Amino acid sequence: MVSQNIIRSEYDHCVYFKSFNGIFIILASYVDDMLIASKSMEEINRLKDQLSRTFDIKGLGAAKHILGMEIHRDRKNGKLWSSQQKYVEKILEKFSMNNVKPVNVPLASHFKLSSVLRTRTDEEK
Repeated sequence: MVSQNIIRSEYDHCVYFKSFNGIFIILASYVDDMLIASKSMEEINRLKDQLSRTFDIKGLGAAKHILGMEIHRDRKNGKLWSSQQKYVEKILEKFSMNNVKPVNVPLASHFKLSSVLRTRTDEEK
């Protein structure tokens, strides 16, 4: 990837970044699976064409799941979200916990997580 001028993330070595004509592309890889995300399908196709000159790749269309996560799209409203519900259900079944009684998480219902709460300085981290 690096030889293709695709920048490797310093935080996750399976994630790469590329910018074509001001359009940002994120490429996530895991063993022989790859997920490419961008606002521009044209730039995704350009990147896939570039990669196919070096790697043997096969396009499988829009991703519906990867690494235990389901990917849901609402193209009409421009929304994208992921879920690990089936993965969690599979793990619960594996450990015979799929029929256990659910309990509340000890977190106040009015408490909302926000990026404002994230650590900012080295000392906080």
